[in-house]
Amino acid sequence: MYNPFAVALLALEAQKVVELRLMKLAWGGADAEAEAQKMVSEKVSAFIEASGTLMTGGSCDMVVTRYREHVAANTKRLTTV
Repeated sequence: MYNPFAVALLALEAQKVVELRLMKLAWGGADAEAEAQKMVSEKVSAFIEASGTLMTGGSCDMVVTRYREHVAANTKRLTTV
């Protein structure tokens, strides 16, 4: 089973990262291109990590917790000047 509160928090936190990334992409240029590439590679890595966690007996809560760590790191990176 999973914690619906943690899933709701993940959704809210991820929305902030989407906003920050869209702003960066809208500015264009080399930074936007690098962000787009980073975003895709992070999505693939996160999928592989989550799949591995679940295949080795990890719980959905573990996956959500780890995703929230990734989202927090992205928020910090995208808001640092």
